[in-house]
Amino acid sequence: MNFKYIGTLAISVWSIVFVFEKANAQVGVSRTQNNGSESNNIISAVPFLLFTPDARASAMGNAGVAVSADVNAASINASKLAFLDKPYGFAVSYSPWLKNLVSDINLAYLSGYYKFKDRYTLAGSFRYFSLGQLELTDGGGQNLGIANPNELAVDVSFATSFGDQFSLGSSVRYIYSNVTAGQYVVSGETHAGQAVAVDVSGLYKVHTQWFGTSTLVSAGVNISNIGTKMSYSNSQPSLFLPGNIKIGGAATSRLDELSTIAFAVDFNKLLVPTQPIYDANNNIIAGQDPNRSLPSGIIGSFTDAPGGFSEELREVGISTGAEYWYNQQFAVRAGYNYQSPSKGNSRYFTVGAGLKYNVFNIDFAYLIANTQSSPLANTLRFSLLFNFGDRKILKK
Repeated sequence: MNFKYIGTLAISVWSIVFVFEKANAQVGVSRTQNNGSESNNIISAVPFLLFTPDARASAMGNAGVAVSADVNAASINASKLAFLDKPYGFAVSYSPWLKNLVSDINLAYLSGYYKFKDRYTLAGSFRYFSLGQLELTDGGGQNLGIANPNELAVDVSFATSFGDQFSLGSSVRYIYSNVTAGQYVVSGETHAGQAVAVDVSGLYKVHTQWFGTSTLVSAGVNISNIGTKMSYSNSQPSLFLPGNIKIGGAATSRLDELSTIAFAVDFNKLLVPTQPIYDANNNIIAGQDPNRSLPSGIIGSFTDAPGGFSEELREVGISTGAEYWYNQQFAVRAGYNYQSPSKGNSRYFTVGAGLKYNVFNIDFAYLIANTQSSPLANTLRFSLLFNFGDRKILKK
């Protein structure tokens, strides 16, 4: 199986390549590049769970943990579902992925919710990441046929509000990852990985006056993908899921009778052990042993970087975005996503638009990046949202 080729196609498969091409998945991380920069030394399974499927949040630089809720809220902060103002709805989102490399990798997302007794909301979602068709070959170049690697996640979410200002939410997630197509590698036969994870989230919002303008200020947090480790081979160590904490704030101001504008900023950090630095004999010379329990890995992720506190700070990604609505019917959005060059180097601008008519919403997002530095450049994403019913029918 040509793992090197697959690795160029998607971040998910790159993670698997690292596991199976090394005699030990946690040993020998190469950190220095030809240009003197460092490579990202945080490794997890199924990083597709970190991709933003929602076109609205995508257009705002992936910021959205504290912005107003919509049908896709569970993908970034399930607690926001409690403040939806219609009884039920659903949405479909689609994102072509790594468009500059291949044409058949994509992420599809289907979500829906049902709100009852005004303060409770039950939601579900299905996320499917297709890596397209791949031609498999062995080490000698012999054709082994065609594979269709894919990954998916199924979520059930619940949110409840406590008055008009505070809400809590949680999600339970089943994850399936079939990116090795059952092929044999040096260490033996591979198999699909499976795992179960949970999210815990919260939102607080308050109305105030900023510069003489009525403003809704909100703060949110989402701790996601906390669950069992995932394995693709009985002879190799299991990998952590991409546990992540996202904290953010937003301010939405009413400019006049027809116009509102919102600004948002999110900070996120992986709750995954940072790979240490090894000497030629695979002894750790800086950092901590990444082969540890889930609680130890999560807690230790704040202090285990070989470069100390300065490296821990570089592991924090920043997303910023803005959204302008005219007459609650037409929206324009823009944002910027920043990731340290030594921790993934995912840096790009985003723009987008939204149109709302009756029960129907459509959102678009476009990612702008230097094609020489980002395989995500020139990516167009869209979401279709439907909300049904009248708010008045909700009963407390």
